[in-house]
Amino acid sequence: QVQLVESGGGSVQPGGSLRLSCAASGIIFSVSAMDWFRQAPGKEREFVAAITYDGYTNYADSVKGRFTISRDNAKNTLYLEMNALKPEDSAVYYCHSRYPSRWGQGTQVTVSS
Repeated sequence: QVQLVESGGGSVQPGGSLRLSCAASGIIFSVSAMDWFRQAPGKEREFVAAITYDGYTNYADSVKGRFTISRDNAKNTLYLEMNALKPEDSAVYYCHSRYPSRWGQGTQVTVSS
């Protein structure tokens, strides 16, 4: 059974940092591309960042230069380092595996003064 469990969300002031983690089980993590998405209240779920099985990355323009996606295949864990956070980054952040396609339950990030 595939499980993706996100952690690391919370409340932070503008300009602050958070590191999200996504622990994967039930999949061959090392061969699956992985993504982070986010969804703010009243908005569509949107792409944030992606990483291939061998470490190539892609980012939404809105987070380029501030967020870093990474993975540790030995630990079956995906990460999202978020710096210089803005109020518009507030959302529920979801981890997604491509092969097979599965979603985590999400973790809330709130950026507010």
